[in-house]
Amino acid sequence: MNFTPLHRLLGIEPAPLTDEMIDRAIEQAIVETDDLDWKSALPPAKGLPQTDFPKDVAAMANSGGGMIVYGVTEDQKAATGRTDAGDLDEGHERALRSAAVTAISPPIFGLEIHRLGAPGARVVAVVVPASVDGPHLIYRGELFGAPVRNDADTIWMRERQIEAMYRARFDERRHATEALDHLYTEATHGRDIESRAWLIAVAHPRLPATSTDRPTREDAKDIFETAGRRALSYADRRGIHPLETVDRLNPRPGLRRWVAPNTATTDTARWKEAWASVHYDGSVSIATAIGAHRSGAGTYLPGSQVRSGAIECAIADLMGLVRAVGQRQALGEYEVVVGVEWSGTEPLL
Repeated sequence: MNFTPLHRLLGIEPAPLTDEMIDRAIEQAIVETDDLDWKSALPPAKGLPQTDFPKDVAAMANSGGGMIVYGVTEDQKAATGRTDAGDLDEGHERALRSAAVTAISPPIFGLEIHRLGAPGARVVAVVVPASVDGPHLIYRGELFGAPVRNDADTIWMRERQIEAMYRARFDERRHATEALDHLYTEATHGRDIESRAWLIAVAHPRLPATSTDRPTREDAKDIFETAGRRALSYADRRGIHPLETVDRLNPRPGLRRWVAPNTATTDTARWKEAWASVHYDGSVSIATAIGAHRSGAGTYLPGSQVRSGAIECAIADLMGLVRAVGQRQALGEYEVVVGVEWSGTEPLL
């Protein structure tokens, strides 16, 4: 689901971006802000890195993200009407994405480009994601600058602003590492890693969710179910999927999270024990036993021996969870840590 600056200014809940929203913005004469910019026509695909497009995108990213809407006229920064933004074919869209990567440093990935309206009144909305990699710089020959939005205008950062953004970037990286380490330690706690190897996989969103609503039990159930279906498309049943071993239909409340508990509790099923969690902040975690798996009727591998299929299925399940949570909470990039924990005497094989 999308939640753009236009949604916010129109008072609309997260929903797909529509042509009707553009009409409503014009009717209400929505004014440009630091995260919304009206423009009448798309820049040409040829020579795009030399146009203002990279500067506009970098300024949005440096200001916390936003959107540039092509095909809307404005007067005194207020939307006044529609014009045709021009044709946006596949090559032109590729050029827009390429300019955000090659003409900006660090590059900006994940542009959302929406085509709206009919010929004669076409609109192209470019949604620029928030970034933790600022400041994003624009180079002109041997000179460079860091653009930023100042209300409806784009200006160049001063030295102290650039310094502050670098400090924020380094602080974020340190906090992200601490958050991942904490998640990983939590997921490892209490596992019998001295008798069998465990795979621990955790993921934490690089940027917080736009929605602060706590997921309900039904939300968590849907996330686990969706993740399980996706995981089977990433990796089929060549191994044991942790999400098929946990209770996806009855998640339990935990500490700021929903936990899908292990269902392999009998002596004959214990070899495929697994746990999965979806945290309120969008983080996810999986802990699954991958050593001492069953090798035949009543026979089991040593705790130090791991089949590659078990790892493949666990990673597929992690990515399924990341995808399901990310789509529900409008999250983009994740930091991920995956490890195999084993403290037995035999070498891990």
